[in-house]
Amino acid sequence: MNSLFDIELSKEDNLLKRFEEIHDYIYANDGLSPQQTLEEFVKILFIKIFDENEKLKQFSVSSEEWNDIKSGKSVSSFYDRITALFDKTQKEYKDIFDTDDRIKLSQNALGFTVNKLQGISLLGSSQDAKGLAFQKFLSHHEKDGRGQFFTPEPVIDFCVSMMQPKPNETIIDPACGSGGFLMSALKYIQDNNPKLDTSKVVSQNIFGLDINRSIARIAKMKLLLEANGKTNILCTNSLEDLDSIKLSLGQKNGFDLVLTNPPFGAKITQSSVLSKFDLGHKWGNKSNEFYQTKTVYANQNAEILFIERCLQLLKEGGRMAIVLPNGNFENPSLDYLRYYIKQKAKVLAIVNLPQETFIPFGTGVKTSLLFLEKDTKNEEKHYPIFFGRITKLGYQGNKNGTPIYQKDKYGQIIKDENKQPILDEDFSATIENYKAFLKGKKIETQNSFSIQFNELNGRFDYDFYSPENRKLFSNLTNFKTVRLGDICEIVKTKSRKLKDPNLIVEYVELSDINTHSYEIINSTTSQVHELPSRASYEIEQGDIITAIAGNSVGTRKHATALVTEDLAGSICTNGFRVFRNFKIDSYYLLYYLKSEMFLKQMFMYRTGAAIPNVSDTDLANIIIHLPEQKTIDDISNKMKKAFELRQASKQQIESIELEFA
Repeated sequence: MNSLFDIELSKEDNLLKRFEEIHDYIYANDGLSPQQTLEEFVKILFIKIFDENEKLKQFSVSSEEWNDIKSGKSVSSFYDRITALFDKTQKEYKDIFDTDDRIKLSQNALGFTVNKLQGISLLGSSQDAKGLAFQKFLSHHEKDGRGQFFTPEPVIDFCVSMMQPKPNETIIDPACGSGGFLMSALKYIQDNNPKLDTSKVVSQNIFGLDINRSIARIAKMKLLLEANGKTNILCTNSLEDLDSIKLSLGQKNGFDLVLTNPPFGAKITQSSVLSKFDLGHKWGNKSNEFYQTKTVYANQNAEILFIERCLQLLKEGGRMAIVLPNGNFENPSLDYLRYYIKQKAKVLAIVNLPQETFIPFGTGVKTSLLFLEKDTKNEEKHYPIFFGRITKLGYQGNKNGTPIYQKDKYGQIIKDENKQPILDEDFSATIENYKAFLKGKKIETQNSFSIQFNELNGRFDYDFYSPENRKLFSNLTNFKTVRLGDICEIVKTKSRKLKDPNLIVEYVELSDINTHSYEIINSTTSQVHELPSRASYEIEQGDIITAIAGNSVGTRKHATALVTEDLAGSICTNGFRVFRNFKIDSYYLLYYLKSEMFLKQMFMYRTGAAIPNVSDTDLANIIIHLPEQKTIDDISNKMKKAFELRQASKQQIESIELEFA
């Protein structure tokens, strides 16, 4: 049997090349999926590290054994030796391996892998070499296997830079995935503390939890390759008993910093779990003060429970950064959640991410970042809150996340002092703005601003508080204004016609509106039973309909129309709201509903991560500017004249007859 050569690798490319060769061989020869191939490769790395740590020198294949394997012979001495070594590895890392786990590689693939790795020392190689090699390897293969492993690296690094972790701080990610946040935090600490004892930081201060064993293994391997000692990655459900989690991690007093991107959209349905969370219960509202009831939800979004769990994991004064879908920042139904956050924590910063942020990683959900400081006593009520908006990610919102680089006026890519292309991103500028904000400077740039805590009402979203929108409302105070809900009836009751399945009706959708001329230009004739479930409201002559749902709400393509005689009695989608019984001139209101003032308010009130919509409460609160009566009359007369001319034009065209001999 060959002895271990213990070659130390100084360049990550050498190790990366071996990793790639092994992965490609397994994938090509064993018929495993990309995910399974990755999982088996990681298992072998654990065996290799365990063998080196224990100085067993059992991780090997002799020339004779390898030749026999290649010739198709069964070599029990080799297979039994590696299997026995895996059994010992399982016991050493029992938190991330099941007792019935086994090596699923063929003898050929196993022999090839061991032969490629036996001549090197992973523990003896430089940290940079093995760490970078594994990171590069994973960046290529993790995405192929499981997109949900990933939070985009620029987002991770941004969160870490905003939180500025220190060497003595304990850091946890309770939904750590493959350890992206933890590795970024470690790198930040290393970069800012040249004489750092990395092994000590990893073993004492960095912690990760994940419910998936395969993913937890990868996170553990990353940290093992950074520090050849104890790592604190556990495979467990972070929403289970809090005290036992703290006890398992040896941190009963909590953590200094939480960095996480919890699972989105997953529903937690176990009442035994929900009942242990404040946010697992329904909340009531009395005089704009929310209170927890004794009623437990039938289900709750996982990310909402994670917000509470993260706050529970923190020490008093500890900080957290969490990635959340925008609905948590803006949906009226989650007012209680934002109330809860304000009662339990100091809001440090809120940063909006663009729609395409997660598209390369498998989802188009729009997200924002929430930065908090635990403040259970809720004593500090007078402080500024930083708001930021990222518009340039440094990569495209396509499947591959193709990098986007800065270019000069000639279209040439700009490079840094090391001749490397510079990414076109504004994470860096936002971090600099936040650092200036922390020093007490007033910030109001194109994508950053601050407000006082007492200005933070029921919403947390960037657009709602942007300087542009605040200026809009400030300007409105100089004029006579009314609420939309006070000057007309907003129809929200379904038509009785929908109870007769065989009745033939005209149906109007959002796309049936000419947004430039305030006209319904199309309708579909259909029996009631054939209508989509969104068919809702009956419209009458003289009604005004306006869109409250869809991507065009609040934009130049916003759909608003006057209902004319020929479409009276039609049914429209619930993507509209119907206005009638006006207390001001209806033609002036129709004009106002296409004005910049109205559109900006609608855009500001939009909520929803997938399909934007405006709630009935917010719609009723839209401010209508009332100029002097002479101006209203002038606008109304011009609008009427435009509709009369359009009607006359239609009649003129319809009167044309052409006879064919």
